[in-house]
Amino acid sequence: MRLLIVEDDPALAAALGEALARRGVASDRAGRLDDAEQMLAAAQYSAVLLDLGLPDGDGMALLRALRAERNPVPVLAITARGGVGDRIAGLDAGADDYLAKPFDVDELVARLRAVLRRKGDLAGARLEAGNVSLDTASGDLFVASAHVLLSARERQLAELLLRRAGQVVSKQLAEDQLFGLADPVGSNAVEVYAHRLRRKLAAAGATTRIETIRGVGYLLRVAV
Repeated sequence: MRLLIVEDDPALAAALGEALARRGVASDRAGRLDDAEQMLAAAQYSAVLLDLGLPDGDGMALLRALRAERNPVPVLAITARGGVGDRIAGLDAGADDYLAKPFDVDELVARLRAVLRRKGDLAGARLEAGNVSLDTASGDLFVASAHVLLSARERQLAELLLRRAGQVVSKQLAEDQLFGLADPVGSNAVEVYAHRLRRKLAAAGATTRIETIRGVGYLLRVAV
């Protein structure tokens, strides 16, 4: 899961990004509306954390624009505007949830997971394909009952593939989810993590395999 944090306070944005990273959630950051618009056009995000008071405009304008474009990306408004009328206005404009500052990061993560479950992006905390399962809350991956130790990006790739088991995952989508826009990405970076994950699953006796669809991406298939 990769989020876009739209927050003009650099210290708060950094602290929030670091707190989410400790909980296994990757993020990119934008401090202005125009930056957020460009980043949303360039990458696919699981959700957006949107501050409403931004230096170049109101975050509500971005929210309304997303919904006018029928962009379904979940948006959680995070703002100092905590009045009932403000919350109603934000939800009516298309926010999926509304959290007033200051807030607890654990509550923020819980609300995010609830929003994503409602959207169908987190269909339960446990993902399964064949004898492979991933606990999305803890990040633990198992083959049958054996725990398989993964790096952070191997785990992110495993989750992405498990959520779309039987479907082709494009290389571009994998790059978007594994790497931030500011991260340097080598031409074969995704291939490296796919190879490592494939090797670990095979060594543990997984009944699923990661297939490379040349020129397109990857497919997690359950062996029959």
